[in-house]
Amino acid sequence: MCLAVPAKIKSIDKKDALVDFGGVRKKISLGILDGVKIGDYVLIHAGFAIGKIKKVEAEDTLKALEELRNAARE
Repeated sequence: MCLAVPAKIKSIDKKDALVDFGGVRKKISLGILDGVKIGDYVLIHAGFAIGKIKKVEAEDTLKALEELRNAARE
């Protein structure tokens, strides 16, 4: 099973971007996705942005992932 995680683009340098996964920052590749800009939300899989998503969808998914993480700690 594969999982793509939403992240917000914080900066762009050619075909690379710095993204934020709910407080965790990581450098990823924009090599297979065109037309994104700073502030956009993208789905990340294996270090690549694979699709652009709406802010509300990203926030809902990040919230659900946080709830799963908290439940696993209990």
